Amino acid sequence: MKEEKQKRKRVYLRGLRDGFPIGAGYFAVSFAVGITAKNAGLTVCAATVMSLLNLTSAGQAAAISLIAVGTTAAELALTQLVINARYFLMSCALSARLAPQISFFHRFLVAFGITDEIFGIASAYPGQLSPYYCYGAMSAAIPGWCAGTALGVLFGNVLPALVVDALSVALYGMFIAIIVPNTRQNRAVAALVVCSMAASWLMSILP
Repeated sequence: MKEEKQKRKRVYLRGLRDGFPIGAGYFAVSFAVGITAKNAGLTVCAATVMSLLNLTSAGQAAAISLIAVGTTAAELALTQLVINARYFLMSCALSARLAPQISFFHRFLVAFGITDEIFGIASAYPGQLSPYYCYGAMSAAIPGWCAGTALGVLFGNVLPALVVDALSVALYGMFIAIIVPNTRQNRAVAALVVCSMAASWLMSILP
């Protein structure tokens, strides 16, 4: 029992270490989200709770935009369902890598904390995935996202527009940093990345 606890602790600390850069990146990006939330009339408390319960930059940005124009709760919920549908697939993929004896409670918590970046590092975890690795990554990433949102609401308007624009693209650079090492090790992943980039480019020019 003692050895099992020590193993869980080691795995958790590894997740915390791997999640720390993600948390730092989230802090920068969510600062811009906090500014948008303030402009939409949200309080610090409301914006922070939204960040805690909705761990997605695209979903949260869309929600803030809809709240600003006075949308209905049904429209807001449907928009979030569509934007965040990809997390269903990510949750299934990670769940398949957990040991069969892992309880529903652990699977639920892992699914709740999935973001694109956490999914990236969890997918690269060698061998069978432990929920405690995901918990460690979440312990670094979620506070960074929430703290950045809160500070963005409080102090965002004092920053120059150029700095805010730079913060808003930090997440893309971080996600590239997570994906690139896998493309070097796995040709299938590299091919999928190239195909995704080509498809994205085509969608930007096709009518």
